[in-house]
Amino acid sequence: MSSIVRFRQELGQWLVRGLDDGLAPTALVQTMIDEHMQPAVAHAIVDAFVGARRAGVALPVDSLVIEDVNGEAPIFFREAPVMRFGASVPTSDGPVRVLARGGGPNLALVGGLLSPAECEELVALARPRLEASTVVDPQTGQDVVAGYRNSQGMFFRPGETDFIARLDRRFSEVMNLPARNGEGLQVLCYGPGGATSPHFDFVAPTNAANEASVARSGQRVSTLLAYLTDVEEGGETDFPRAGWTVQPARGNAIYFESCNTRGQLDPLSLHSGRAVVRGEKWVVTKWMRQRRFVARSA
Repeated sequence: MSSIVRFRQELGQWLVRGLDDGLAPTALVQTMIDEHMQPAVAHAIVDAFVGARRAGVALPVDSLVIEDVNGEAPIFFREAPVMRFGASVPTSDGPVRVLARGGGPNLALVGGLLSPAECEELVALARPRLEASTVVDPQTGQDVVAGYRNSQGMFFRPGETDFIARLDRRFSEVMNLPARNGEGLQVLCYGPGGATSPHFDFVAPTNAANEASVARSGQRVSTLLAYLTDVEEGGETDFPRAGWTVQPARGNAIYFESCNTRGQLDPLSLHSGRAVVRGEKWVVTKWMRQRRFVARSA
């Protein structure tokens, strides 16, 4: 599937001047987004001009064809974030600070989501249960050791203990969705060299198992990834299409959304974990679904 995007010739001329002047493609994209162009369209147009120049072929004049992303329409309709607005988010355990926000994808940097003692307790509970990290294979739907993720990990069952239930509730309140929609908390540990290649958190509808998962619980709406340790060097969370890079800081968290209410998947939610250079990186992740989360039967 593909779509035709039309644009004014003046825009093409402006892009050519900008590239001739040495402006970075990301800067051109950001200017177009600031002028209220859909981010996916801005990226596609700039990519087309940069690619044509590199290949030495004719530049687009007033239209181009955009291939669909993961079977979804390439023009992503960006809506108001699910997470509440404001400088802080109220929770049953007190307000949680919002340090920064972004709009492509809907994203927020949260401060002090977890206390130092809570971080230490999560690490202590998770450490004896760590195993080689697995992911869902997009072709088969089976859990396999992740080729793109060099880490160890484990899952807590939702509400497994009073402590975990309290964190489930706090995370859900920050994410502004019912706790019953949340998958179990996942803890990951990365040693030196540990990294995660660019990937999406949404459930790609590429196999029967994933389709069944979405049918049971809906798509993953959002992710809240909290850092349980500082990292001496490296380990940043990077959003390459959005221009965001987040430094791990114990107790802080990064929130981002993967789909909208139309079920469209956000291409700007692509993210990665840069390699840890020195120290260890521990994180805990909560994913929220559109409906009550129902785990796959054994």
